[in-house]
Amino acid sequence: MENTAKIGISSEKRKVLIDRRLCVAPMMDWTDRHCRFLHRLYAPNALLYTEMIVAAAIVRGDVRQLLDHDAGEHPVALQLGGCNPSELAKAARIGTAAGYAEINLNVGCPSDRVKNGSFGACLMLKPALVADCVRSLREATHLPVTVKCRIGIDERDDYEFFCEFADAVVAAGIDALIVHARAAILAGLSPKQNREIPPLKHDYVHRLKRERPELTVILNGGLSDAEAVGAHLGEGIDGVMLGRAAYHRPVLLAELERSLINPAWPVPEPWQIVERMVTYAKTCAQRGMRLHSITRHMHGVMAGREGARAWRRFLSEVAARPEAAPETLFSALPIVKQGIAA
Repeated sequence: MENTAKIGISSEKRKVLIDRRLCVAPMMDWTDRHCRFLHRLYAPNALLYTEMIVAAAIVRGDVRQLLDHDAGEHPVALQLGGCNPSELAKAARIGTAAGYAEINLNVGCPSDRVKNGSFGACLMLKPALVADCVRSLREATHLPVTVKCRIGIDERDDYEFFCEFADAVVAAGIDALIVHARAAILAGLSPKQNREIPPLKHDYVHRLKRERPELTVILNGGLSDAEAVGAHLGEGIDGVMLGRAAYHRPVLLAELERSLINPAWPVPEPWQIVERMVTYAKTCAQRGMRLHSITRHMHGVMAGREGARAWRRFLSEVAARPEAAPETLFSALPIVKQGIAA
């Protein structure tokens, strides 16, 4: 593909350009710094996202613990949760100083704890407040400011509602809209059920892009293979965001890196990933980080290959031991190399 979906530049100070064709979704308890480092090995040009981090925690908490990351992860977007424009602005300034590439506002998380904090998906019912938050973020940083949302909430899952919300945040000056193409059902469904039960309405997202061609639109939800991704991009969507499909089978990211961005990119073999992660884990160990905090994200390295079950067992039973050193991973290389020709 020759066209690169990049953020719009709305003022002289906003000159950060980001390739958004391939993104990895923010996933609570999953997309931490170690997960992002692993994903970067598969896709050098994908835009990665942090887990959602509550703005108040950044403003009042341990910034280093929350925002510290490896330079090798870049480009990485910081996703914020919150509904206080002033607090979000403070968090954005801190995130900008920490070296992130984008500030993203979560308006899509359906969990109870997020709802109880008056942010996440429930904010779709308050588009004026979200617009105020966006304006505060824009004033606080030179970085791109984006919003991640659903197509609707509870019984409000009609296209008109979705458009009204989109228009409000577009008027406030977002650089891109990332849409999980399902409604959020806050009454009666768990976060897991909210990822599976509400029907996908990709047509809403495509229609929005057709009717607002100047808006950068990223599609999220139900994307699990290269064929589906290619089809959506072929219909005009600016980029795609993958979640659990990429987490459970990270080689998918390498396949998409090659098909969407760099045809010369070689899909890395599992043993190459293991060797790079050992080096990374050694550096982390010097800072007191346990091997298990890294290897818990590596179960999908062998997905679809011979030896995948043995690999997962090794990670769960050997690499997870408190005393396990980074070099422990080398003992699994026979398992890993067994699956090269599978």
